[in-house]
Amino acid sequence: MRRELVGAVLRGEKTATAGLLEERDAPLGRAGDRRVLLGFDEEPVAVVELTEVHVVPAGDVDLQFARDEGEGFESVEEWREAHERFFEQPIHADTQIVAVRFRVVERL
Repeated sequence: MRRELVGAVLRGEKTATAGLLEERDAPLGRAGDRRVLLGFDEEPVAVVELTEVHVVPAGDVDLQFARDEGEGFESVEEWREAHERFFEQPIHADTQIVAVRFRVVERL
């Protein structure tokens, strides 16, 4: 899965990602922060810049955000179901989601 997602980022198909706030063990980033994107073998492949970082209830995730995750979601329901499988827990309308948008600024 990682190989596919990194490839989607590098092709510009994936410009957003989501995580559970309750699982964060590091401070949230903010717009303008830069991060190194690691490839399948943990090798640096790109630098991404965060363009938006928001904590939102899952019920506020919209179709555009779901599509921007670059995984082929055609509905918010598909997005929610896929993330429930990934997070291995139910996602309710009030589940706090870290919604991040980013752009590739440099390929390494």
